[in-house]
Amino acid sequence: MNIKIDSRKVLPGDTFIAIRELNGDGHEYVIDAINNGATTVIVEEGEYSVNTIIVNDTTLYLKEYLENNYYDEIKKLKLIGMTGTNGKTTTCYLIHQALNKVGIKCAYIGTLGFYLTDEKRTLNNTTPNLYEIYNMLLECVHKDYEYVVMEVSSQGLSMGRVDTLIFDYVIFSNLTQDHLDYHGTMEDYVLEKQKLFKMTNDSFAIVNSDDKYLNYFLLDNKNITYGKYSLDYKIDNINSTLDGSIFTLNDEEYFIKLVGEYNIYNMTIVIILLKLLEIENIKEIVKDLDSPDGRMDIIKYNTNNIIVDYAHTPDAVEKIITNVSKLKHNKIITLIGCGGNRDKTKRQPMGDIATKYSDYVIFTSDNPRFENPKKILNDITCKLDKKNYKIIVKRKKAIQKAIQMLSKNDILLLLGKGHEDYQIIKNKKIHFSDKEIVLDYLRR
Repeated sequence: MNIKIDSRKVLPGDTFIAIRELNGDGHEYVIDAINNGATTVIVEEGEYSVNTIIVNDTTLYLKEYLENNYYDEIKKLKLIGMTGTNGKTTTCYLIHQALNKVGIKCAYIGTLGFYLTDEKRTLNNTTPNLYEIYNMLLECVHKDYEYVVMEVSSQGLSMGRVDTLIFDYVIFSNLTQDHLDYHGTMEDYVLEKQKLFKMTNDSFAIVNSDDKYLNYFLLDNKNITYGKYSLDYKIDNINSTLDGSIFTLNDEEYFIKLVGEYNIYNMTIVIILLKLLEIENIKEIVKDLDSPDGRMDIIKYNTNNIIVDYAHTPDAVEKIITNVSKLKHNKIITLIGCGGNRDKTKRQPMGDIATKYSDYVIFTSDNPRFENPKKILNDITCKLDKKNYKIIVKRKKAIQKAIQMLSKNDILLLLGKGHEDYQIIKNKKIHFSDKEIVLDYLRR
């Protein structure tokens, strides 16, 4: 594709299109693109030394350009799109893993990155911009992939990052408070997520019937629901330990390596999809699937268990602590923080939940970005009723202290960062991994 939106990637003879986005305006980089060899620029304003095309809206122009020139190629792919507050990453990763396991070439696009069968690339956003998505889908076509499973975020939908795409399967997991700094209200949040279910054509919708927002995500036909109260796929007889989970789905018993009730919901989606694709030996397939890094990632330490998880919303935090509390244990110690320059309204609920369901909590820094970590921690703790916590601002020190507090048969939850191998301080990403800190400490 010789049209580029990143001036740094322009090659001699390319066309550069200046896109206005939340994080910057491409018009500021037109000269850089020309210096790198762009022979045509597409802009909304300005005069330049190369062939210049002025349009009213460069984003709309790019969208129409991509659709007109490349959609016929990418429509060969079967697209699986999943939205919801929690569960997207684990479920999409499991789908990617399961389909490849049975010989169906399936790529993955989401929080973890862009995964092909034998290659992994990091991405800047859960749902990349439309230009990046088209490039990835074209690569999948050229490498003979059949399916692409994609996490579709509410912000991605709001910004038109999957516009022009038609999904063959759409999935809804759940909807709880998150991103209200961006969407403003829960109503706006749910309506943005609902957009995915309008990007369909004779598609299947797989929907969590236990979620109160269920009706927003049902199509006119071809709905398949799942949950404890579903008439389609009823989840029952749940028994979860640190070694895995057993449950029944429509009276068929399944064993999976994943821990916790919410992971049973995630795996149920995988089972439904495999049944729709008429795959055989599903029980054997799902029992060998692994969760992605940083999602209920369990590290054994003597008689204790240290769990690294990405939970960073009030609902996800409550689910993981209450699920873990059902497992055999002595004390539950939780380490948690909140990201800076993000939804501040969830900070106090996160503190309430952590102290309510844990025996002890250490509040620490997450990705503070441009906020003062002490101010974030004050927002979390200033109105807490319970006093079963301490504040340690430095995350590495906090993790080490939490490990030192473990005695016998305890569970330590390190929440909020999961797979991330960085900490964002101001505008810099500094290498930092919760799991690495734990493993380094345990080697001493």
